[in-house]
Order: sequence, then structure tokens, then C-alpha cells
Amino acid sequence: LVTARSSLYGFGLSLVFGCLIAFAMSQSKMVERGLYPYAIFLQTVPIIAIAPIIIIWLGPGLPSIVTVSFIISLFPIITSTATGLTRLPPEWQELFDVYQASWWQRLFKLRLPAAIPNIITGARTSAGLSVVGAIVGEYFTSVSGESYGIAYLVLTYSERLRTAELFATTIMSAILGLVIFGGVSVIGDFIMRRWHFNPAS
Repeated sequence: LVTARSSLYGFGLSLVFGCLIAFAMSQSKMVERGLYPYAIFLQTVPIIAIAPIIIIWLGPGLPSIVTVSFIISLFPIITSTATGLTRLPPEWQELFDVYQASWWQRLFKLRLPAAIPNIITGARTSAGLSVVGAIVGEYFTSVSGESYGIAYLVLTYSERLRTAELFATTIMSAILGLVIFGGVSVIGDFIMRRWHFNPAS
């Protein structure tokens, strides 16, 4: 439950900030060129390398774990959402030009509905990564005894050579990832049915 809480917090933050960053990038090429290198940097730097730095800055505990989970799950949402917001068929945009649609109408009636499948795809990927990030964050904070999530159990059982319990924690990690992924998929399917328009219709 401790790991699940950290994962959900990290995933929620990545979903909100990832969509906001992608939206900013889709509005201006200058903003995209300014922000995209930092997004790539967060994706390419090994999380194990920057997790200790984050924990030194924020201290051991939930904020550090959530930050690590947030960082590792942010990039897929940025890239997927930005792709959905910018790669629109020309005929759709021409139709909105004909009716002289305002900026808000283009955003809420064209760009966002068209980008929903990409947003959901990015969210599904980030859902599993958020669990990985939470466990990595816990691994470093568990050394000081500040966190008692899955990583703490892995460290404890490995030191005591309790193989059965180690398998149990591994299975629980996988189940946690599947549960979060499944929840995101169910919500995503509901949103698709309600707000995504079919270009073929």
C-alpha cells in the first residue's frame, strides 16, 4: 500500500505536468525547442544515478519517492500528448478554418479530442513506470528506515536470504503495476467512448 500510494502520486503528477508541458510545446516551436531537450535528459539519465541526488535535496521520505516516480513516468506522457496535439489531418484543420473557429474551439473541439488516444497510450506506459520509480526511490530511502514499501521488504528479505518472501515481493510488484495499468485502461476506455470523435464518421 505504501508503494501504491507513492506510485499513484507520481503518476498523477506526471499526467498533469506532462499534459501541460506537451500543450505548451504544441503551441510554439520555440517552446518545443526549449523544453524538449530537458525532457530527453530526464529520460536518458539513469534514474538510479539521479535518485540519490533527489533524496539528498528533499530528504528521505514520501516527497523524494514521489519525485523519483514522477520523473521516470513523465517522458512518455509528454511525447504521446505532444504527438496527438500536433499531428492532425490537414482536412480537419481546413474545416475549422472554413468556419473561422476560435483558438478555444480548435483546442477543445479538435486538438484535445483528437489527442485522447495518444494521451491514454502515454498514460498506460507511465502507469507501469511509476511503480518502477517508486520502488527505486524506496530502495534508497529504505536504507535509513524511513520507508516500508516493497523495496524495504526486498532489502530485508535479501539480507536474510528468505527466497520465498523475495518471490512474493516480486509478484506483488508485478500485480501492483498491472492493477494501476488496468485502472488507467478502464478509465481510458471510458473517456474514449465519451469524448473521442471518430475521424471516419
